[in-house]
Amino acid sequence: MTEIFNILLIEDNSNEVLLIKNALTQGKILHELHIVENGSEALAFLYRKEPYSFVTQPDLILLDLNLPELDGWEVLEKTKSDPNLRRIPVVILTNSMTDLQISKAYDMHVNGYIIKPVSYDKFTEIIQKTCNFWLNIVALPKKD
Repeated sequence: MTEIFNILLIEDNSNEVLLIKNALTQGKILHELHIVENGSEALAFLYRKEPYSFVTQPDLILLDLNLPELDGWEVLEKTKSDPNLRRIPVVILTNSMTDLQISKAYDMHVNGYIIKPVSYDKFTEIIQKTCNFWLNIVALPKKD
């Protein structure tokens, strides 16, 4: 049986959402993509609150830092401090690339920090390689 992976994309930029959707489709990664546009929705999804009561816990979280309402930092902090969520790999996708931010993210136990490339081809390649790595190559703990 082929496994379908659940990916939670937390991104408020509709153009980047479309790019990521296309990259995943082109990369032939069997997935169900869940998209939320802000940090509040992300936490509702992760804690399975309405309207997300019946969602499956994601296998991978792709997180933008610059979000409305709760920002990506707050989502990362809550995710990595919760024993029921902290094992989910979180990969930051952002335009912010200061050494301070990168260090802060890893201090908060992010699993990867990727600066969004400008070119479509490079962006597509990075999304495909990132998702393939986390969903098909590494061994992850079983979901509770």
